[in-house]
Amino acid sequence: MANEEDDPIIQEIDVFLARSLLEKLYLFQYPIRPASMTYDDVTHLSAKIKPKQQKVELEMAIDTLNPNYCRSKGEQIALNVDGTCTDETSTYSSKLMDKQTFCSSQAASNVSRYVAAVYKKGELHLTPLHGILQLRPSFTYLDKADAKHREREAANEGGDSSQDEAEDDVKQITVRFSRPETEQARQRRVQSYEFLQKRQAEEHWVHLHYYGLKDSRSEHERQYLFSQGHGLAENTELIKSPSEYLMMLMPPSIEEENDKPMAPSNVLSMAQLRTLPLADQIKILMKNVKVMPFANLMSLLGSGTDSTAVLRCIQQVAMLVQGNWVVKSDVLYPKDTSSPHSGVPAEVLCRGRDFVMWKFTRDRWVVRKEVAAVTKLCPEDVKDFLEHMSVARINKGWEFMLPYDEDFVKKHPDIVQRQHMLWMGIQAKLEKVYNLLKEHLTPKKQEAQSAHPLLVSGEQRVNTAKAKVKQNYGQLEKELQKQKAEMKSYDTSAKMDVSNIHIKEEPVSDEEVMDTSAYKGMNNGIVNGLHAEENSTDSLNGHLPGGCIDRVAQELKAFVSSTFKKQFVLTLSELKRLFNLHLASLPPGHTLFSGISDKMLQDMVLDTGCKQILVPFPPQTAASPDELKVYALWEAGDTYDQHRQVLLEIFSKNYRVRRNVIQNQLSQECGEDLNKQEVDRVLKDCCVSYGGMWYLKGTVQS
Repeated sequence: MANEEDDPIIQEIDVFLARSLLEKLYLFQYPIRPASMTYDDVTHLSAKIKPKQQKVELEMAIDTLNPNYCRSKGEQIALNVDGTCTDETSTYSSKLMDKQTFCSSQAASNVSRYVAAVYKKGELHLTPLHGILQLRPSFTYLDKADAKHREREAANEGGDSSQDEAEDDVKQITVRFSRPETEQARQRRVQSYEFLQKRQAEEHWVHLHYYGLKDSRSEHERQYLFSQGHGLAENTELIKSPSEYLMMLMPPSIEEENDKPMAPSNVLSMAQLRTLPLADQIKILMKNVKVMPFANLMSLLGSGTDSTAVLRCIQQVAMLVQGNWVVKSDVLYPKDTSSPHSGVPAEVLCRGRDFVMWKFTRDRWVVRKEVAAVTKLCPEDVKDFLEHMSVARINKGWEFMLPYDEDFVKKHPDIVQRQHMLWMGIQAKLEKVYNLLKEHLTPKKQEAQSAHPLLVSGEQRVNTAKAKVKQNYGQLEKELQKQKAEMKSYDTSAKMDVSNIHIKEEPVSDEEVMDTSAYKGMNNGIVNGLHAEENSTDSLNGHLPGGCIDRVAQELKAFVSSTFKKQFVLTLSELKRLFNLHLASLPPGHTLFSGISDKMLQDMVLDTGCKQILVPFPPQTAASPDELKVYALWEAGDTYDQHRQVLLEIFSKNYRVRRNVIQNQLSQECGEDLNKQEVDRVLKDCCVSYGGMWYLKGTVQS
């Protein structure tokens, strides 16, 4: 009572509930704009709303006469969006970005606790808000500019895509039959992003007329914020007992399950996950991750979890593959479900996925065509199986996505043995169902080794390389000593022969002078029989005899000539790689081991009739200097030389070209209409296709 006396009531204010703007009043917020910079004085060009979605769009003018406005940028944006033509569909009819659009998003899904209040003459008038919207600038005009750019490219260049060129005219058609939609499938479809987008697009815009802050119509509408009648009948909702009024002010926190959509099965926080039983936690994790090492699973389950209990639970929902745990097929494909691609029942899908898992227990690599041929499932289902547990590698196949977990295999041999017995039983079932051949059951040597890969550290590799160098050095030293011994015996026999030779002495007149001019000319620039210039090829690798230099040049020229006759176009990087492979195939002591510099290799390329093609690479290219140097065989001596030269001229001006441009240029330059086979032959010699465009070999950026 003492506290109440110390806190006296200073003023009593009557509260009225205004209903005139009920379900019509919105609060607009501009989060990226400071409160001191309002849009009250900005010209509003248009406004529209979707009432059911509470989505609003406002179109406001931009002050193009402001000194901070960049007119050239505004013209460029308008040109990118609308192009050169102006019609009713143009976004910027003045050929200048003179307006911007604001699009709304809901700031709160439940606004029943928010009202707009107006205080006047000792009375507080409350109007419930129907929505709180935040408006931000919309950049949909950039999407329109991108679409215009793609349309212009398609109209100017056109042409076939790389897939159309690679595929044959005959295509396999998969016939699918729709199955009755279950209630669970219907709920998933209703909650999908595509369905929500479609439903939002179905509601039509309602166009509005905007009235400014000081407009007479706005002044009239603001009067509706005041309660129209002050009688008790008008405000019966505010006549409550103290307990009821307190309950209205602070309602109990009851989760509105009807308002919240059902979350997808794979959306679950870690805090919610750890409230579930251990078996359910492991099942949910494995169903979402699909492949996981045991150490990662323990870290996700939290500290203090018993590893023995985890091992007991994991074996119920997953199988051991290469030391890692892969979720079982019947967990992903429960009974009475079917494939979303082909409608195949879950039992068939489980058998096919078990076959893929079994293949990975025997090898790190699996070929998709082999799986499809054995399981007889559609390509989409097979791709789903492989994506669950492997990664696609170009020109190799599908590789198991995790390395072999040797630590787990060593720590838990009993688990490994039990899983091996389970896989033996699965193998027996697969043999009966798929009639597996012997080649499917017998792993190759490489497969057997890949199951337990040998991990070699960097230090071990260095020591191994040093040992090989020492071994090769010893062999070369022995061969050198042998050659020296042979030369020594040859010199000894030569000396014995020379001692028996007598030279006839003839008298020389004192008046005759020996002409040594010829010998002086021979010794010009030579010191001790070796060329003195630094850039001389004789200085290669110390010094080489003249005959050896000729042999090196001949061998190098033969390699370069044969390589370009096969490849036609090569970058310097690729040429160096092929040259190193060529050196690796040569016997020890070959003349090419004397040392070939990059300059010598490039000079030899030009000497063999090749030319450097100055390809205009894009400015942001990440190619190395050796990859930027592109060489091509200019004349091969066949009937396609002229066609290849025209093609190379095209790529000296363009980094990538479409097929129809190449074909038109070939027809114009060669004066004849080439058929598809001839164009394919020229393109195959010099180019590669990627994404519907053609590039010179080696110039496609990864």
